[in-house]
Amino acid sequence: MGAHQPRAGTTSSGWPVICSAMSASTARVPAPTRPVARVLPLLGLSPLDRLFDYKVDATQDDAAQPGTRIRVYFSGRLTDALIIARGDTTDYPGELAWIKNVISPEVVYPPQMRRLTDALCDRYAGIRSDIIRAAIPSRHARAEESDTTTPWDELGDVEEPDLSAWSAYQHGESFVDAVIGGTTARAAWQILPGDSWADALAALAVKTVMGDGGALIVVPDQRDVDKLEAALRKLVSAKQITVLTASLGPQARYRRFLSVLHGQGRLVIGTRSAAFAPVNNLKLAVILNDGDDSLVDPRAPYVHAREVLTTRSVIEGCSLIMAGHARTPEVQLMVQQGWAHDLVGSRDTIRMRMPRIHAVADTDTALERDPHARTARLPKIAFEAVRRALDADKPVLIQVPRKVPVLACGNCVAVARCRHCNGPLGLPTAGSADEAAVPTCRWCGRPDPRHRCNECGSTKLRAIVLGTDRTAEEFGRAFPKVPIELSGGNKILDTVSDGARIVVSTPGAEPTVTDGSYGALLLLDTWALLRRPDLRATEDTLHKWAAASSLVAPHHKGGEVVVVAPSGLMPVQALIRWDMVRAAAIELDQRAEVDFPPTVHMAALDGAAASLEKYLGLVELPPNAEILGPVDLPPGVTLPGEYDERRYGPPQRYLIRVPLAESRRYALGKALRAGLVKLYLQRDNLPLRVQVDPLHVG
Repeated sequence: MGAHQPRAGTTSSGWPVICSAMSASTARVPAPTRPVARVLPLLGLSPLDRLFDYKVDATQDDAAQPGTRIRVYFSGRLTDALIIARGDTTDYPGELAWIKNVISPEVVYPPQMRRLTDALCDRYAGIRSDIIRAAIPSRHARAEESDTTTPWDELGDVEEPDLSAWSAYQHGESFVDAVIGGTTARAAWQILPGDSWADALAALAVKTVMGDGGALIVVPDQRDVDKLEAALRKLVSAKQITVLTASLGPQARYRRFLSVLHGQGRLVIGTRSAAFAPVNNLKLAVILNDGDDSLVDPRAPYVHAREVLTTRSVIEGCSLIMAGHARTPEVQLMVQQGWAHDLVGSRDTIRMRMPRIHAVADTDTALERDPHARTARLPKIAFEAVRRALDADKPVLIQVPRKVPVLACGNCVAVARCRHCNGPLGLPTAGSADEAAVPTCRWCGRPDPRHRCNECGSTKLRAIVLGTDRTAEEFGRAFPKVPIELSGGNKILDTVSDGARIVVSTPGAEPTVTDGSYGALLLLDTWALLRRPDLRATEDTLHKWAAASSLVAPHHKGGEVVVVAPSGLMPVQALIRWDMVRAAAIELDQRAEVDFPPTVHMAALDGAAASLEKYLGLVELPPNAEILGPVDLPPGVTLPGEYDERRYGPPQRYLIRVPLAESRRYALGKALRAGLVKLYLQRDNLPLRVQVDPLHVG
């Protein structure tokens, strides 16, 4: 089809009729071979997310290759586009327009990236131009003048990496041999307590690159990038490390993208968007802590970096490591299905390396010694652990979560959940029609005026919020001569010195100890993490606990962790035994019982009530799809763009879930994308967000 200055109108199928109104210059001569270019305009509109035919001028023949950026006239407007293919003929019956000009001869959209983009669009009901925006940085002319063709091994000296750290894991040596040898191997790597994940990954990545392969490591944030880069600097020069993060300027980002594209950048590390880096001969891809929120693109179609790398592993046949101190149910599902394999340490190795971990009042004897241990925020056992570490001249880490509002049982503080779909209960927003404030499910919208707790049977409900600001003051009064340091919010410490001191940190902001480790760790206010009305509260809590516990010395060196939580809770037991694999398996089984992701595909639809009803009437969902809702948007969630709530009413949410067996080959994503096209053609311009398998659903 040709797309160039269209006239208004539609075909019988509803597609726009696009006819050329441009008069071609008689001086322009078609290319001698393959004069027709199949072009993807980057318009960001779902009905126009397809290919159109244009003519290639003879002067553009060499530069206008598949994968290059061009400009074309589309609907009378000069638009950026990509050439997808070249051919000799076209099916378009009218006169084709000419390509206006070739922006750059650089092939920025190679075939493997094209296959990746198409797969992700089907997966996430997305538009290719939205994914391309995240995958390919904007062009910068000066960056193309830089030297990006020098071979990687000529950029600096390389130290022979030490791969002995992988020997501590069962089948670790075989996995390393497979990666280096180019055999596709996929592993769920459970990082041992006390292990340096950065040093282990740096050694394996460098060894892979030394064998003419490419390595790509994606981590959640800048702190992890800095830690990984420091580990790589011990083995290679700074010029041999290609870092791709959001903090880079346009020129630096595009120049590094070109170095990867040309094969100079073979050792690539970075945050979320680095997952798209077009590494040549990619042999190893790694993602760290795939449950982290920052690995999900906040813009449509909300692609997860884990899905980018798993898809690339299939398309490009590269090995894949999904690493973490804990494990998400998504990774556990891949292991149980045989798509990936465990890479874990033996029980003897785990026992030798882990600190002594215990909960408050975990025995009757302990409860007799401290009768208030189960109810006190700072029980006696916690103070004793702090005192022992300080007496040994070792630093103490105290993890305190941020404030979290929870609607819970007024008796046992268990999260209040819907009896129909097991979603979290909430109260109607202020000013809503329901002035009685009846607890209502945030997922399916069913009111539950007679709610009864599933744990203790109580009918009482209460909203609870816990503050953590006084933690440092409380320990300052208890240990007046000990220095106290804070890490969290706008002030995050990367490291602290060894020696007697107390460090109070929020989850994820824990500093490492320079040339040492913590003598003790206190996990306080644990209910604030465990009792969040979030599907991922348990797995996220266990990850935060395990990451902090890995900074503590082994038990034979006096390392101790105190969890201020009941010892019978599943995540507490998993931490005490350091059995993250079993915890992930239990979590996965529990979700399967109630049809929660990842055992089903789920999509969240957010928008105006009228727009959502119209969209659901247009979309053809896969068989046995279940629609839940509508409900109010969860607290803190807003629609993209401007939305007049007084005119269109409060925005709402529907949830759609489909069994995995009936949603193969991205059936849900394809159906939702087709529905968006139909909705757009009906001139519905109200904000509507479609999110497939969101990380958080309530």
